Amino acid sequence: MKAVYIEAHGGPEVLTYGDRPEPRIQSDQPDQVKIRVRATSLNRLDLYTRDGGRGLRREFPPPLILGGDCSGDVVEVGESVEDLAPGERVVVNPRISCNRCSACVSGRDDLCASSQFMGSAIDGSYAEYVSVPAVNVYRLVPEVTYQQAAAVPTTFLPVWNMLVRRAQLRPWETVLVLSASAGVGTAAIQVAKRVLGARVIATTSTPEKAAQAREWGADEVINYKQEDMGERVKALTGGQGVDVVVDHVGADFFSAAFNSLRPGGRYTICGATTGLRAELHLGLLFTRQIEVYGAFMGTKQDMSQIVEVLNRGMIRPAIHQTFDLENAAQAHRAMEETNFFGKLLLLP
Repeated sequence: MKAVYIEAHGGPEVLTYGDRPEPRIQSDQPDQVKIRVRATSLNRLDLYTRDGGRGLRREFPPPLILGGDCSGDVVEVGESVEDLAPGERVVVNPRISCNRCSACVSGRDDLCASSQFMGSAIDGSYAEYVSVPAVNVYRLVPEVTYQQAAAVPTTFLPVWNMLVRRAQLRPWETVLVLSASAGVGTAAIQVAKRVLGARVIATTSTPEKAAQAREWGADEVINYKQEDMGERVKALTGGQGVDVVVDHVGADFFSAAFNSLRPGGRYTICGATTGLRAELHLGLLFTRQIEVYGAFMGTKQDMSQIVEVLNRGMIRPAIHQTFDLENAAQAHRAMEETNFFGKLLLLP
């Protein structure tokens, strides 16, 4: 099969488009589902894995096929799979947990210490075919396109984890979404507004991105290149501050965002693209009774609920551009330039 893989760490130039062995369901893998990939989306993890940063350096050989999120058609199922059949349209949760440990058994499979991420620890979805456990596969209704579905998992899972399950955002509350133009940002706007009915204040860097953020559901948008985020949040909330912050960018905006919370507010974070270290004022943490939630992806139950609202048309991922699989290096360069709104996808 055709795939995009790496045989060494480095820049986009290390991405190789070529032939790799097609996955096959073995007799000792009765729970597996083989999928013809129709769309796969880029995530920051792909870039970190490619360049070997953030603790992701690995030994070669063997080569590694990148990519996590994907959608496609079931082509084969293992003998123990009863609720999926060839021909069905599906989306894949790329975090493969063990399904045996206490975390998995208790429903907190997002805490599974043995979990593996497709495209990072194991071969991923920059390929014509993938094989994954059936519990990681979810049916799509005909109205949801492959491209929309592929843009969902790695952006909506942490958002659902943070806003719905952990912080429990309510309709009468206000959420501050940092960097509205990224995949997580657009996902957070939609979950907060379309699913939960809350008021959304978003931040971004250009008037064009601000207009797009409003189109996706933001009630107010702060251009952090032109306005002071903290002062603007105070003005928009009558000096009270926001109830919840959604942070996926990290160090550069942590202080201003943390100080934008009202007493009793909740700070949620699932990424740190601008830096991993920030200074936290512990006095403000306990005197203002702030709650902090860290999220890395979510549970299978979270994914099931996300696919339910996706199938019902309540959310629709923002897609900026698609590339043919052989042009993966071009897509990686586009992601590094950060001049986009929504998700970048590859089409095998």
